[in-house]
Amino acid sequence: MAKITYIEFDGTSHVVDVSSGMSVMEGAINNNIPGIEAECGGACSCATCHVYVDPAWVAATGSAQHIEEDMIECAMDIQETSRLSCQIEVSDELDGLVVRLPELQI
Repeated sequence: MAKITYIEFDGTSHVVDVSSGMSVMEGAINNNIPGIEAECGGACSCATCHVYVDPAWVAATGSAQHIEEDMIECAMDIQETSRLSCQIEVSDELDGLVVRLPELQI
């Protein structure tokens, strides 16, 4: 289990416990975090679960694979730390992870 902080675009913070093996996206959906739409349900075929990984956590979350990189290009306001939250698997090592949500999902 990992405690993950989701920060909305307006600065509202939500700290939730997410079980290991789930995705960061599933953690948001299961805890009603606004700002993650997840239209494809985690199939990495849209960009509606786009997040910005806090720079301190980039190494721990790993890098995007090719298909994720292609989907991220569809997102709005891409940043260096942009990831699709459906592709970040939660583990005990991610306890304390912080992700920020973009203003809009597309």
